[in-house]
Amino acid sequence: MAYVIGVDLGTSGTKTVLFDEMGRVIASHTIEYPLYQPQNGYAEQEPADWREAAFDTIRTVMDKSGISPEDVKGIGLSGQMHGLVMLDAENRVLRRSIIWCDQRTAAECAEMTEKLGLDRLMAITANPALTGFTASKILWVRNHEPEIYDKCRHILLPKDYVRFCLTGEYATEVSDASGMQLLDIPGRCWSDEVLEKLEIDRELLAKVYESPDITGTLTREAAQRCGLRPGIPVVGGAGDNAAAAVGTGVVRDGKAFTTIGTSGVVFAHTSGITIDPKGRVHTFCCAVPGAWHVMGVTQGAGLSLKWFRDNFCESEKETAALMGVDPYYLMDKAAMESPIGANRLLYLPYLMGERTPHLDPDARGVFFGLSAMHTKRDMLRAVMEGVTYSLRDCVEVCREMGVNVSDMMACGGGGTSPVWRQMLADLYGVPVGTVESKEGPALGAGILAMVGAGMYASVPEACDAVIRTGKIQQPIAENIPVYEKFYRLYTQVYPALREQFAALAALK
Repeated sequence: MAYVIGVDLGTSGTKTVLFDEMGRVIASHTIEYPLYQPQNGYAEQEPADWREAAFDTIRTVMDKSGISPEDVKGIGLSGQMHGLVMLDAENRVLRRSIIWCDQRTAAECAEMTEKLGLDRLMAITANPALTGFTASKILWVRNHEPEIYDKCRHILLPKDYVRFCLTGEYATEVSDASGMQLLDIPGRCWSDEVLEKLEIDRELLAKVYESPDITGTLTREAAQRCGLRPGIPVVGGAGDNAAAAVGTGVVRDGKAFTTIGTSGVVFAHTSGITIDPKGRVHTFCCAVPGAWHVMGVTQGAGLSLKWFRDNFCESEKETAALMGVDPYYLMDKAAMESPIGANRLLYLPYLMGERTPHLDPDARGVFFGLSAMHTKRDMLRAVMEGVTYSLRDCVEVCREMGVNVSDMMACGGGGTSPVWRQMLADLYGVPVGTVESKEGPALGAGILAMVGAGMYASVPEACDAVIRTGKIQQPIAENIPVYEKFYRLYTQVYPALREQFAALAALK
């Protein structure tokens, strides 16, 4: 039997999973690490924490499994996107990594837009200048820490720094590089025009590969740390959402997935590139060579339900503890006692502003239509429906762009809720399924390693062999027109409040 390792470098921790060639989990291990916030709006992590977590989790899964290192045929990497790792000429880390959720770079985003022009920036990088992306972070260091920028000789993304520690190679791949805002998304290569206008030396950047390509092999030193043999191929891997797409089998046209985690994501595969000129969704290269994906984001998805649980569901938490079940199980049951439309109560899930489709950091959460007749279960259902309406907004943008969304998978914590999956199916008008494996990005990284190691000929072929579908929720025909009425009203509430959101944000 042949085995592969998938390493998923997340924000809260790194999870490493050892898989057999059919995608079955042999062993897994997670190590957490801190997030540093030296000022309001800042978010940083230590690359050394990622390196040590990767080494130690790989060694632990090998020790747990008892598998011979000779039987491990490849390593795949998945990771949090957009983080900036800067190395000097001796490959020493120059500063903590500024990671994806850092918001300090508004001025640099304006600088990028001025130097390139919005239309040209969109045409090349497929996205407007965003504070979360890497390019603005590079400019921030140059503007505010010039002594560090002058010493910089290599720029890497988080998972690609771990790759360097494993292989000694400066390499990245197209899906993660898409989020740097330096890549020519249609051409799948670094953009000379963007680099020239931003005055960033191309020599600082890593070589770009496709996701299943072999980018290097395990060095002797790294092999000793990891309990593996030297020379194991390490493939390109993918950014976290692109890896999750592979791990859920979203690798052909028509296929998509919805993640309901803290935020919500609608991710659709497309073999032809399409860019939203309004910048409401991201278009990135995906982990399937020669293909792309369109991704919409709802900022406050699972966060909305967690906020409601923590503030209004103490009795459910106490009862759940006595029953030995998750509080969300009881919350599901309560939501089912309220009808579609929650007795004419709507919720806007904008607790953290919104990205798709509004791109409005000032937007805030709203209960609309609240009256004395409403109960906690109505509010609970309204929260779940409001999140689903927001995710439907993402699907509508994809459809407007001509991206086929007809085969939907659900994942993340919210995807385990049959109530939420039924809402998705009814509002999308398509079946919504799950996959048996819960490993998501780690499995996607493992599948890419299988392809790179020659165990399968292509990513779709590997997914056909490895991905096993779980439960499928079919749309309920009579529910669709009922939801449609409430969704249409929902889409009118934000425009009516846009100016008031801005005025609220301006109040002292």
